[in-house]
Amino acid sequence: MHKTRLALLIMLAGGLTACGESSTLQVSDGTGPAPKLPEPNKTLVPTVNIAPAIGWPEGAKPTAAAGTQVAAFAEGLDHPRWLYVLPNGDVLVAETNAPPKPDDSKGVRGWVMEKVMGRAGAGVPSPNRITLLRDADHDGVAETRTVFLENLNSPFGMTLVGNDLYVADSDKLLRFPYQPGETAIKAQGTRVVDLPGGPLNHHWTKNVVASKDGSKLYVSVGSNSNVAENGLEAEQGRAAIWEVDRATGKHRIFASGLRNPNGMAWEPQSGKLWTAVNERDEIGSDLVPDYITSVKDGGFYGWPFSYYGQHVDVRVTPQNPDLVAKAIAPDYAVGPHTASLGLTFAEGNKLPAQFSNGAFIGQHGSWNRKPHSGYKVIFVPFEGGQPKGQPVDVLTGFLNSDEKAMGRPVGVVIDQQGDLLVADDVGNKVWRVSAAK
Repeated sequence: MHKTRLALLIMLAGGLTACGESSTLQVSDGTGPAPKLPEPNKTLVPTVNIAPAIGWPEGAKPTAAAGTQVAAFAEGLDHPRWLYVLPNGDVLVAETNAPPKPDDSKGVRGWVMEKVMGRAGAGVPSPNRITLLRDADHDGVAETRTVFLENLNSPFGMTLVGNDLYVADSDKLLRFPYQPGETAIKAQGTRVVDLPGGPLNHHWTKNVVASKDGSKLYVSVGSNSNVAENGLEAEQGRAAIWEVDRATGKHRIFASGLRNPNGMAWEPQSGKLWTAVNERDEIGSDLVPDYITSVKDGGFYGWPFSYYGQHVDVRVTPQNPDLVAKAIAPDYAVGPHTASLGLTFAEGNKLPAQFSNGAFIGQHGSWNRKPHSGYKVIFVPFEGGQPKGQPVDVLTGFLNSDEKAMGRPVGVVIDQQGDLLVADDVGNKVWRVSAAK
């Protein structure tokens, strides 16, 4: 048996406990506009340090920042990952998980990753639905819950333009007719454009936001691998943000080289599109920091050939020095392996003043770092349309004293009352963060 496979089998036999190298830097060292980037540390066996998913004990909840409080807005959901607030205040939640992708688990690495994701709480079938939550009496708890859309294919992003609701499935962008106040849509969706999917669909989550005038849709499409180990031909149209013409469905690549962009939002002062990106794994606990960045039309952000600007990743073959020379360094690092997914700007929130200008980020949490990183919601202050200063913890305490995950935050959004809603796909809850009374 090949020694790599033997080592991995031994690791798995031991219950997928922590192995590999450990961090020599703090998460804060890999945070901010100029993160520390040590030399890569590629080991025979990658660092695997999973926080097993266990859910919240009765009565337990995350720890909220000073001046705020947290309570459950909705409980008993099935893997809630993404949120969208309709104009009337109703909250849509995508209850979703990975679609079948049989080719993604082939080979030793695929087999290991399948075990990793299962232990982390991501190995269950997808509910494939969007649920509507309504808090009609404004007491901070959703008393109405209905199946809004069902029989989808691992839905994720949602956006409304006029009376058209757009949903990003794992392999297509769909449009549904919506009437204000309705609690369910029975009409079949209309396909706007196909998105990269298929039996190899490594980063399956697709997000969608609309331009301010509603004429364009921006769709995030993650890479089909860690660093193109499946070949560059498997990455066509991936690791990118698409711009889709809403009327015709025609699309172009708006920005590329973004390994796994998830959250997207418009920064209110500059009007620029920002995204939260998960960077690459398996070159050490301190590399590579995930990041948030403004997205330039036509911009290339490095993946797979380089990271954080023009730091070449020697694992990628063939190399592309001409493209690396064009790689744009991100605006702001949010820590290595934090799995920063959710992104929403502070506009309209009624939390304490320190949260008045900046971005909230849902950090799903690491598997490839020792010790763990992420597993919290942070706030990055902005000034003049750019990040300014160090992040502030908004919600923590998702890991217990045994480093097991009671919850994992994903999508974040400001609701109609000005509170912060957080989707927790391990705790099966939506949390509501509000100003302390």
